[in-house]
Amino acid sequence: MAFADDDPPRIAPAIHMVGQDLSALSVEELQERIDLLRIEIDRLETEKNTKAATHPAADALFSR
Repeated sequence: MAFADDDPPRIAPAIHMVGQDLSALSVEELQERIDLLRIEIDRLETEKNTKAATHPAADALFSR
């Protein structure tokens, strides 16, 4: 019997594709996508800032 932790992670299908036709979407659907993209931008910026903060320490360690 397999546990749920043994299952590979599932990737949700993309809700938005850059450059896709938006003409068929309602105002509510557009707002939903905007909200999701803002959350993703925040997530990306957090990761970038985390990596930028550790970069000087890595440079100091490996530049000896």
